[in-house]
Amino acid sequence: MAKPVIQESSGGVIFTAKVVPGSSRTTVAGVLDDMVKVRVAAAPEKGKANQCLVTFLASQLGVKKGDVEILSGETRPIKQVRVAGISVATLLEKLGLSK
Repeated sequence: MAKPVIQESSGGVIFTAKVVPGSSRTTVAGVLDDMVKVRVAAAPEKGKANQCLVTFLASQLGVKKGDVEILSGETRPIKQVRVAGISVATLLEKLGLSK
């Protein structure tokens, strides 16, 4: 399996996510090119898909919702996401991408 590009950032990590809204359930769908592909159950309206993404990542990674921030791409399917208080290895492991 290809590995996504994840950068160490001050006290956390930054990565690119490809978000597919309106899916039957919220889950990590693997790696697409160099991005983490995430399917979210919420519709892409009024920020619901972004909220769902932040909540899901916080839950999966064991961090607070305030530690997950969408840096860019709020209205697009490709987003830059920063997660504070976590390492690259931990992110890959908790999202099931370390194999």
